[in-house]
Amino acid sequence: MQRIGVFVCHCGTNIAATVDVKAVAEALSHEPGVVISKEYQYMCSEAGQNLIKDAIKENKLTGIVVCSCSPRMHETTFRKTAAEAGLNSYMVEIANIREQCSWIHKEVPVATEKAIALGKAAIAKVHLNAPLTPGETPVTKRALVIGGGIAGIQTALDIADAGFPVDIVEKEPTIGGKMTQIDKTFPTLDCAACILTPKMVDCAQNDKIRILSYSEVAEVKGFVGNFSVKIKRKARFVDETKCTGCGVCTEKCPQKKVPNEFNLGMNNRTAIYIPFAQAVPKVATIDPNACMMLKTGKCGVCSKVCGAGAIDYKQQDTFLEEKYGAIVVATGFNPINVEKYDEFAYTQSKDVVTSLEFERLMNAAGPTNGTLLRPSDGKHPHTLVFVQCVGSREDGNGCKGGKEYCSKICCMYTAKHAMLCREKYPDTEVYVFYIDVRTPGKNFDEFYRRAVEQYGVHYVKGMVGKVVPKADGKLEVHGSDLIDNKQILIDADMVVLAAAIEPDKTARPLATMLTASMDTNDFFTEAHPKLRPVESPTAGVFLSGTCQGPKDIPETVAQAGAAAGKVIGLLVKDTLKGNPCVAQSDPMMCNGCQACEKVCPYGAITYSDTDFSRRKDGSMIRHVANVNPAVCQGCGACTVACPSGAMDLNGFSTKQIMAEVDAICQ
Repeated sequence: MQRIGVFVCHCGTNIAATVDVKAVAEALSHEPGVVISKEYQYMCSEAGQNLIKDAIKENKLTGIVVCSCSPRMHETTFRKTAAEAGLNSYMVEIANIREQCSWIHKEVPVATEKAIALGKAAIAKVHLNAPLTPGETPVTKRALVIGGGIAGIQTALDIADAGFPVDIVEKEPTIGGKMTQIDKTFPTLDCAACILTPKMVDCAQNDKIRILSYSEVAEVKGFVGNFSVKIKRKARFVDETKCTGCGVCTEKCPQKKVPNEFNLGMNNRTAIYIPFAQAVPKVATIDPNACMMLKTGKCGVCSKVCGAGAIDYKQQDTFLEEKYGAIVVATGFNPINVEKYDEFAYTQSKDVVTSLEFERLMNAAGPTNGTLLRPSDGKHPHTLVFVQCVGSREDGNGCKGGKEYCSKICCMYTAKHAMLCREKYPDTEVYVFYIDVRTPGKNFDEFYRRAVEQYGVHYVKGMVGKVVPKADGKLEVHGSDLIDNKQILIDADMVVLAAAIEPDKTARPLATMLTASMDTNDFFTEAHPKLRPVESPTAGVFLSGTCQGPKDIPETVAQAGAAAGKVIGLLVKDTLKGNPCVAQSDPMMCNGCQACEKVCPYGAITYSDTDFSRRKDGSMIRHVANVNPAVCQGCGACTVACPSGAMDLNGFSTKQIMAEVDAICQ
């Protein structure tokens, strides 16, 4: 005979404002098996937890139901409370009467009736609950960071400083990410390279960090504490252990007209190249799409001039398999393609550039050596127009690939560009067309006001409707001034588009491999936006930087440190307790169809031949499912897919679910 305790939370006014909490407690006290039913202002508080502990001990409860907020918030809290009082923590059920009830109803009678129904369903399930004991698995004390931008670098350094080995997988030939392409950082106007390069060097010199550049994650298996990852190391056609980074091969290479992706195609590089002077690792890479030796077998100049003998034209892609206890995603971002926004003449004029292209034009290591020149004719521009929110904050019709969200960094880097222009070239006139100026960070608003008040940048509230290239090389900018309610016509020398940012294209296939959640914009979703902002819902997978959403550099570095802290907290443990709510197969009902194996995202299900003896002189061999409880994450996909009903889930069995349904329908 079950002895069940019911505890109903007011949650301040979150629940009590639309739910008659006392009526719920009273109604549930009459349910079969309920021996005590109480309500309290805040059940999650220390006093509320003590109330539950005392009730468990005094009434010898065999199960409890807490009617409160989402189990995502406090299920762990109440399970620990039950365990401290001597009750198995899996004899606890949460009836969500906040998110699923009080927050979505306005009328007290309706919300109260629903709260009672949810409480009855939880009580019905507790009657069928059984004590569960989590198993333990060892932890591999090594971390993987996917992405070598500033987020990945900072995360790796923090993990390594705690004494744990960490691998950085970066798809480009060098670590550094987008920050390597930036000239100055806001709001301090520090040199980006002066901040980033020492951290890149620290990574290379740290004996706990292994940099796997020009590599990609090919496959991920396993679970928290025990991930097995296959990493594809792309062929550089250069032996990393021999290359000294002297650069002689890049100087002598005859193929010198390959678009330089580091400078966004605004100048050329050779077929064998080192992306930039401070690259880490500083190792040459041969572009197989441009190298004449790899394409035709004729050339070989780089091999002849390489004194270290590092060139290897026969090099092949290789695969590395490694075990990790935790994985950090730091895949970063890219600006959107603005070619569809042809009203700004981006495809019609070289003098219409994106903000990142403008960064390279202002950078001393850029295609013009830091001198601001018009790409079309190499002349100094005198009038510049910056257009904000190109692709950001759109209505979501999707016709141009724009984004509904604010890209967050555009207002500030446009203010930076405008200030740098006016500071270095006082003869320039700078106009900024904006919808709203958003300055959410520390000292950001002061930075924006400096652009207006100290540097004389003309901010115009309104949008640019059209940019028309003229015969004389000028760009005719048609815009609107909403403050003065008039149309503006500006003859500009250059137009700079503040393009929206989006997650890197590798994010979605990677999320599939990690079984991690993503939102509709392909940003990784955190486990909880307030309480677990750097954790993925997939245990052991953590988020760092703009893979989760638009961020500036300070926010990215802060989140990188937070993610590293979570990883360290996991890796210091020798073992992890597993989730006992895992699937199990009834071999007598299994028909061997393998439907469950096909839908299992964790690879927890295998099939084996089992001998079911029928009589003394014969036997029957059947192909049946086996579940590895250490790998199973209790998602329940197999129980839904199983046509014979052989698969069931501990803690969420078909009988338990149906008991809840029956209780609600009464």
